[in-house]
Amino acid sequence: MTEITRLDKGPRMSQAVIHGGLVWLAGQVGAPGESVTEQTKAVLANIDALLARAGTDKSRLLNATIWLADMGDFAEMNAVWDAWVDPQNAPARATGESALATPDYKVEIIVVAALKD
Repeated sequence: MTEITRLDKGPRMSQAVIHGGLVWLAGQVGAPGESVTEQTKAVLANIDALLARAGTDKSRLLNATIWLADMGDFAEMNAVWDAWVDPQNAPARATGESALATPDYKVEIIVVAALKD
């Protein structure tokens, strides 16, 4: 039986789940009330840190789902994303608009990555 590892687990959710050569991250958000740019930078830093703890990095991303509170912020978020993402290994990605957990959150990003061999 393959082991399941959970990082920063709580009663409702874990921040990451590692199983079968993959790592799934919970939706990551930045500091409430900050700009889209600052929230996106914080989210991507959280993703980097969680991926490192899981034993992988952004070059191994398979999928990203991005939720914006307002699609009018798409270009601002993409400016940060484009500076961060590994252009040789960009994941499959979807971006949509959704009400987030509180109105102070402007961006939430969920990723799945392969572990390093």
